[in-house]
Amino acid sequence: MRINPNISNHKRIKHGGPFSVSHPNIDILDFSSNISPTGTSSLVRKTIKNHLETIQIYPDSESIQLTKSLQHYTKIHSSQIVIGNGATEIIYNFCQAFLSVKTPVLIPIPIFGEYESAAKLSGAKVSFFKTMNLEKDIDGFISKLPNNGCVFICNPNNPTGNLIPKKTLKKIIASANKKKTLVFIDECFIELVPDYDESIIKLVKNCTNLFVLRSLTKSFALAGLRIGYGIGSKQMISILNKIKIPWNVSGLAQYAASTALSDLSYLNKVKKIIKKESFYLINRISKLNNFQCNTTSTNFILIKTKIKSKTLQKKLLEKKILIRDCSTIRGLNDNYIRIAVKTRKENDKLIKALEML
Repeated sequence: MRINPNISNHKRIKHGGPFSVSHPNIDILDFSSNISPTGTSSLVRKTIKNHLETIQIYPDSESIQLTKSLQHYTKIHSSQIVIGNGATEIIYNFCQAFLSVKTPVLIPIPIFGEYESAAKLSGAKVSFFKTMNLEKDIDGFISKLPNNGCVFICNPNNPTGNLIPKKTLKKIIASANKKKTLVFIDECFIELVPDYDESIIKLVKNCTNLFVLRSLTKSFALAGLRIGYGIGSKQMISILNKIKIPWNVSGLAQYAASTALSDLSYLNKVKKIIKKESFYLINRISKLNNFQCNTTSTNFILIKTKIKSKTLQKKLLEKKILIRDCSTIRGLNDNYIRIAVKTRKENDKLIKALEML
């Protein structure tokens, strides 16, 4: 067989979740996955139960009803929306469509690893900009923007939790546009940011070089159903809809997502919990000798630890608690872990376990 060298050299990214460790246990207290602390809403659960009979038929390959729901939710026309089997599918389709061996790509690190993985799989030339706070290093970052290329940004950033203001993002988009460079902004955690609205989703109406990624995985706790969506120019979306596989989103996932988007009270409740509990976790954990918490704007916290991350993960697993070992994230090392913000009862279990180390 003749195999594409990009595939031969491809390395899959490691993530969190119960199945990321040997001897998976779904009953484990999972702080490694940044999912909404309240879990899936009762309305969504009811919808899934009421549509179980639909599993015997093919789903709508165009996800028309869900697209209409997203148009209402985002105030963006359906012709500028693409739906994927999770946000990650859209990342890979985007790279397949718009990147090639001639495309220079700039990625700030540390960041979500799938941008690099998908870009390299498409043959793009990837370079990195090391920063723990892109907002503070923005001038240096903009000076590195490539010509006729692409830049990936996560806002708020995973794993640091830093939130970039709209005005800064507008500056990046304008500078990139002058260089004929695409700007891919991942807003998968933007809906879980209390107090602030720094989304630039409305800019897609006028910025043809901008693509915004969103997900229902984190915001609405639908990780197992895999629902993501992207927003861009009509031309971008037309191309992405051409290359996505048929029936890429299951029928149950489409029904569940439409219901989730209609429950406006859900996110308000979730953000109140995140605001309260993130402050609580940072305050309690920062008082422990071995840990230093990074300031966060969303539902997860990056922690610098004097205990090696793999050792810490192993010790907590013995107590049926899973945290994210960040040594596998480019730009970090084995002195970093990441935890999700969960309910007070769950957070107290983690704090107690850390205190006993």
